[in-house]
Amino acid sequence: MPDSRPEQPSSPGPQEADSLLLCGARLTDGRTVDVRLGGGRIEAVGTAGSLTAQGARVDLAGHLLLPAPAEPHAHSDTALTALCEGPVPYGVADVQRRATEAALLQLGHGATALRSHVLIGGVQGLDSLEAVLQARRSLRGLVDLSVVAVPRLLTGAAGADGLAMLRDAVQMGSSVVGGCPDLDPDPTGYVETVLDLAAEHGCAVDLHTDGGDPARLARLAAMAGGLRRVAIGPGGGLGRLPADVAARTAERLAAAGVTVVCLPQGDCGCVEGRETAPAGLLRRAGVRLAAGSGALRDVANPVGRGDPLEAAFLLASRHGLRPEEAYAAVSTAARAALHLPEVRVEAGFPAELLAVRGDTLAGALSLAYSRIVVHRGRVVARTSAVREYCDSAAAVALELPRQGALGRQPGRGA
Repeated sequence: MPDSRPEQPSSPGPQEADSLLLCGARLTDGRTVDVRLGGGRIEAVGTAGSLTAQGARVDLAGHLLLPAPAEPHAHSDTALTALCEGPVPYGVADVQRRATEAALLQLGHGATALRSHVLIGGVQGLDSLEAVLQARRSLRGLVDLSVVAVPRLLTGAAGADGLAMLRDAVQMGSSVVGGCPDLDPDPTGYVETVLDLAAEHGCAVDLHTDGGDPARLARLAAMAGGLRRVAIGPGGGLGRLPADVAARTAERLAAAGVTVVCLPQGDCGCVEGRETAPAGLLRRAGVRLAAGSGALRDVANPVGRGDPLEAAFLLASRHGLRPEEAYAAVSTAARAALHLPEVRVEAGFPAELLAVRGDTLAGALSLAYSRIVVHRGRVVARTSAVREYCDSAAAVALELPRQGALGRQPGRGA
């Protein structure tokens, strides 16, 4: 069956610790709990102080414990190239170094799984793909990295080379096939070729499309309906359509089971425009909506952060999603888009967790500086932020509520 092959992340890493106890963590339902991890899974969740463990303990007092986010739309081959002087180096060693650094930056934000889109063909051939696959091997045990092969052309005489290279990419270890049909002279033919190859090899599909042509999206939905492992993004063009047309198009995508990966922080440069897909409309239509970060400090977005919580913050602040819905787009839905097991803070689920400083999800999305990241039952990243004020600043802050921010202080000049 085409859907039987799981997406292949990085290989299993070092042996997980026998046991790890997360103490005093707060859950989104308000409970304060201890969580015991073992064998890469959550063994038990109990009231604070009720659990014991043979291994290490991590104090999570003051932290909110969440399912770890995932990054469903990264570009490891172009990441961190914005400040390159002169031509960007695309040798295997250069791309591997940048891909590794980018993945670690995103892991520090909490993303324990990444899907990276990598261009194949042209001058680079398969070199960039090989470089990202090498980075995947070097990152095993820290973050799961899966790779999407993205050919430039797949139709006409020029497309024959692209198709041959796409087949080679699957043999090399690309478990997802994709591309930019909008840039091919025959977008429908491009999509048909990708879907046929995916069905042949049991691969998932992830296509870049602006989504501004409702007829083309309807055809894509009809073609993808039998595969059930298709994602598209960023889909910003849906926001330019009349509301009734966009709603009908969203309903077709929902019926076909197509996942839409929106990029609230900006697009990836593969399609024109920087609009974000209409998240609220898509959710109301029943579309599986995930959110990613897209470009990370490259020509398309030189200030990209690659932070899933920033994407969730933007969905909540600009698109009207509730904090729980916004975070689900970068965690539960993002993991589903990557065909990874569901994560809950409950016994039996994978130990893929993120602890952020704060008491509520809304607060965490607003000011989530300090983070502790757990992957396969081990703490793999920590970020700690300390805010301090000098004495004079603190004194002024204490006086302002009595005098008003613009009031004159007694005994001082204007």
